[in-house]
Amino acid sequence: MIPLNLPTFNIKISQKNGRPHIFDILRRRYITLTPEEWVRQHFTNYLIGHLGYPAPLMANEVTINVGGVSRRCDTVLYRREEGTPRMIIEYKAPDVEITQEVFNQISSYNSVLRAEYLVVSNGLRHFCCHLDYTTQQYQFLPEIPAFADL
Repeated sequence: MIPLNLPTFNIKISQKNGRPHIFDILRRRYITLTPEEWVRQHFTNYLIGHLGYPAPLMANEVTINVGGVSRRCDTVLYRREEGTPRMIIEYKAPDVEITQEVFNQISSYNSVLRAEYLVVSNGLRHFCCHLDYTTQQYQFLPEIPAFADL
């Protein structure tokens, strides 16, 4: 796997049926190591280890229903008080360009979840958007905010 634009962490990799698997700290089990999973594990470890996001408030591969079709959000951060989604994160493999189509995908998830923050990353480039539902406006942020700043 290629180096990413994210800090390194204590990566745990094992072999299962001749294929590499990486330990997912949120699901607490080994997951098949794909380029997208490589990004997910780096990003979730960055959020937890560097930006102070509480692991108990995060979940990977959250199933939702969008227009009658079952979809999976890559990572969802929940609010402590209400347990409602606060941030949705969509990952792509490093060789996948972040396009309008990717933003359309995460926006369709957000039509159901109504999170306040949307994040998209391919491990090399990261985008974070804050949505203000009272003013019906959005703003792209210069960086991913620390949990304390949400």
